[in-house]
Amino acid sequence: MELVIHEDTAADDAVSIQHKQPVLAILTIEDELQFFRGNRGNFADIIAAGAEFGFLVYVVTVKQLKLRRKLLDGFTYNAESDTWEQQKFPLPDLIYNRIPLREDELQPAVRRKLLACYRHPRIQIFNPAFFNKWSLFKWLRQSRTTQPFIPATRRLLTVSGLGKMMLKHKYLYLKPVSGKAGKGIMTIQLQPEKPLPYLLKIQGERGSTTYNCGTIGKLWTRIVKESSGDRYIAQQGIQLAAYNDRNFDLRTLVQKNRRGQWEISGIGARVAGSYSITTHVPRGGSIEDPEKLLVSVFGQDEARKLLVKARNAALIIARQIERGSGRRLAEMSMDLGVDHLGNVWFFEANAKPMKFDEPDIRKRSLERLFHYSQYLLKQKGL
Repeated sequence: MELVIHEDTAADDAVSIQHKQPVLAILTIEDELQFFRGNRGNFADIIAAGAEFGFLVYVVTVKQLKLRRKLLDGFTYNAESDTWEQQKFPLPDLIYNRIPLREDELQPAVRRKLLACYRHPRIQIFNPAFFNKWSLFKWLRQSRTTQPFIPATRRLLTVSGLGKMMLKHKYLYLKPVSGKAGKGIMTIQLQPEKPLPYLLKIQGERGSTTYNCGTIGKLWTRIVKESSGDRYIAQQGIQLAAYNDRNFDLRTLVQKNRRGQWEISGIGARVAGSYSITTHVPRGGSIEDPEKLLVSVFGQDEARKLLVKARNAALIIARQIERGSGRRLAEMSMDLGVDHLGNVWFFEANAKPMKFDEPDIRKRSLERLFHYSQYLLKQKGL
């Protein structure tokens, strides 16, 4: 997509001042080469869906978002010419945080701007920030209703701590606290009968690299080297249900509806790639129908019950994450696993869901975004 700047400011100012329709701004970060960062296709879809619901939607960068001004510079998508155009827009009623990278969101200037948005008397902002994996598990451990869905999890700080976990669990996942899309994930498998009993697998771009270590000390040295100083958690490995000998998990999209309540927008399934330790599609995973996968393992009746169980678990978990975070959330995607015994497990939640490839889930996700926006405006009396 090409980016073009059209600035007929006088005309734009006049149009913007007269605007009475609700205004939603998609917040992202500036980029020297392409003006703003983020998934442009997703932004264009949101702008188009907003128009159907009577919303004016535009993209604004953190630098452009000047909260004391009535008019801001921002970007809109012109579908006819397939270009992005810079224009003047009114200060938004709602801000949808889609800053794409954690490191951008952690910049002091960005954090100050986000805080100013929360304190603004007229603007509603969602979602607040990326989740931290350790915080997620802390919040979920605080409630008896969500505890049963959580694998044993602890911070990976010392070799003795790792040793204690390995005494209880012969298979572990090591995950970066601030990781995204499976990057940096490792697994450890203890095979006591082998001369090099510790099998370490490290997720790469497409496949994985394997190391065999003779002692836990050597294993720890390798982990420290591979983690490059990033903070990690260690998590009990779950024996997931498998389809054609490949593990699969359920990707659930949970969003607030027009009544401001959590609702399931859809459940998809992802099957792990042949040489991958995660189910992420960019790393070789594939998209499948969840019911088909569950039926192949558990049979028709049990598969239906498990889907209901997964939906209920996702809603309970979303409510507890929101409670724990202390912030208003609008949506999250969630990775849930089903083990070979039919137990449902929570692995991860993402505060900024990527586009779902399933057309029905994608359509519903865009609709819900504006249903919830309408709810927020009604609460504000706008």
